[in-house]
Amino acid sequence: MGTKARSAALLAIAMVTVAGCGGGGTPNANETAAAPLNPDSASGAITVLTNRTDLVQDGTMKKYAAEFNKTYPKVKVKFEAITDYEGEVKIRMNTENYGDVLLIPAAVSKGDYPKFFAPLGSTGDMKQTYRFTDKTDVNGRVYGIATFGTANGFVYNKAVWKKAGITAWPKTAQEFLGDLRAVKDKAGATPYYTNFKDGWPLTSPWTNSVGAVSCDSQASDKLAATDKPWVKGSDLYALDSLLYDIVHDKLAEKDPTTTNWESSKTLLAKGQISSMMLGSWAVNQMREAARKAGRNPDDIGFMPYPGQVGGTFCSTLVSDYQQAVNIHSENKGAARAWIDWFTEKSGYSAKEGAVSALRADALPVTLEEYIDNDVKMVERSEAKTAEVNAVDQASEIGLSQQDYRQKLVDLARGAQKGSLQDYFDDLNKRWTQARQTAGN
Repeated sequence: MGTKARSAALLAIAMVTVAGCGGGGTPNANETAAAPLNPDSASGAITVLTNRTDLVQDGTMKKYAAEFNKTYPKVKVKFEAITDYEGEVKIRMNTENYGDVLLIPAAVSKGDYPKFFAPLGSTGDMKQTYRFTDKTDVNGRVYGIATFGTANGFVYNKAVWKKAGITAWPKTAQEFLGDLRAVKDKAGATPYYTNFKDGWPLTSPWTNSVGAVSCDSQASDKLAATDKPWVKGSDLYALDSLLYDIVHDKLAEKDPTTTNWESSKTLLAKGQISSMMLGSWAVNQMREAARKAGRNPDDIGFMPYPGQVGGTFCSTLVSDYQQAVNIHSENKGAARAWIDWFTEKSGYSAKEGAVSALRADALPVTLEEYIDNDVKMVERSEAKTAEVNAVDQASEIGLSQQDYRQKLVDLARGAQKGSLQDYFDDLNKRWTQARQTAGN
């Protein structure tokens, strides 16, 4: 079996098994994972699972652990970096062996969090301190704390856009498409890069922008009570239509099946491509790529979705991965101590150019353009995530999976037959039927 086929098979298994109890039931379901009041009383070894293979390999995480040990000297922290994080961790969660601290995989249903993770505290208390608590709220308890938050928009090369004669952010989707044509004709760069092959750049950045079009913090929650999310005037209709038009009008890379995420950073830094829909976390990575390429890091900018509500640009602010404590961990106190320290003391979110999970912290420098241009930051509600996920899974569309937007791109470039409207009609039909199946 090839690598791709094997991964697909493992994912299919995981999607079925993670929905079950896993790991032998629900031990200590009422035991809150609280950090020790006295740091010296925290002891034991904990394993922290992470998707940041780069930070483990270059020693960055080891440096964080060394700083952590200055406060918690009796806790030994071991990191396990996983390249295919989603695929591997979902399978491991059928056992009790999935680390002491982990990032909650997207495929775990929100309602199942109490089966796998120790509660961290009451939502009422924690939401006063942390952003994004409703993301992991189940029956008034929080089961995960965000590593950081991210604003959504387009990372772009300002020098390329200036060369094309563009000096202001586009205010409509049509203006944006016109600007991309100018980039193609006048700057000689690939206007937009889909990162089709890696898949995830077609999922989270676009789906996380639901709410930016309408400037509505409840936009994602409302999907649970919507029969037809892909109708004119809706966020998904606008977002997916824009992606379709970009590809259909030949404003993206010539062959999306050959894209490469790591290479795309350098291509954008050098001005060979001009823009990508991503989270604000990507700005620092692109600026670092510019430095390595001998280009000006300040050429890397960040613009919101091309649309305004009441004359104002809007951008959704959403949670990235959530840190959780394995309910089977024998050192829950030490595990929680790590999460609290990493969130509050490590400086990780600032270094990554991301939005801190702490409400008291200021927005990062990567969002200076948003601040200077009065972009409205819409902290998106995730209160109905469990209901939305239930409908999404029943529909087999996969708002957080790559297949449905890869098909959208294939339709746009003529690799599959069909019209955009026919595709939207089919998505709406499946969503409507799924709402009935899911009991909504």
